[in-house]
Amino acid sequence: MANRGFDIRKLTGFSSIAMACFFMLYMPIILLVVYSFNAGTSIAIWEGFSWRWYVSAWDNEMVQEATVRSLIIAVSAAAISTSVAVLAALGTTRTGKFRGQTTVFALIHQPLMVPEIVTAVALLIFFASIKVVTGYTGLMYLIIAHSAFCIPFAYLPIRARLQGMDLTLEQAGADLYGTPVQVFRHVTLPQLWPGILAGAMLAFVISLDDVVITEFVKSAGQDTLPTYMLGQLRRVVTPEINAISTVLLMISVTMVIAYTLLSKVKK
Repeated sequence: MANRGFDIRKLTGFSSIAMACFFMLYMPIILLVVYSFNAGTSIAIWEGFSWRWYVSAWDNEMVQEATVRSLIIAVSAAAISTSVAVLAALGTTRTGKFRGQTTVFALIHQPLMVPEIVTAVALLIFFASIKVVTGYTGLMYLIIAHSAFCIPFAYLPIRARLQGMDLTLEQAGADLYGTPVQVFRHVTLPQLWPGILAGAMLAFVISLDDVVITEFVKSAGQDTLPTYMLGQLRRVVTPEINAISTVLLMISVTMVIAYTLLSKVKK
């Protein structure tokens, strides 16, 4: 008799448990999206379909300013963290084993292992001392903080891409007297770009959605879209928050889908 192996889907109750998990996970999100189209002011009582709150959010100057600020920070953080991640990935995959390699990996992955609140408090103390000395309170602190936090998120897909690449072409380029820069530009980079784009998009989404680090590091008048929403929730909750959340959700879902597709590009 052939051994069919273990299949978790055949366990008693698996389908019911899976459906219950999906229901609890996605039903709140579905309700959030549905009530973003509510004509009334309630987030719990349906009063008819309307685009009212999307128009209200679009015309809200504070939302506009927070959105522009969020995009500036997210794009800058994604660019910086991805650039650093590429160098880190090359340094940990295109070299042999070296002393302290485990420490290097731990340092790169530190933001993933340490609770975000701890990182936020540390950045608050660090940047507060710099603000006292320099008097500068601009967006650069948020950009640097987000960049540092996003590095491991960009690093993981880039390193995975490098590890899966065939070294034959790079070795051939070196044998043809190509300098390391030339080999990287003409051989490695064309094969690596899906991983770079995937890492950049993942870093962008992480930065765009971040609340904890932003809340601790930002100065007065530097609300991003998530921190603006948090502030509004403390005052009054209207479907406008649902509308903004739905737009953020659509952006995040689109980026994650694109990330998944790029990660599957043949090497």
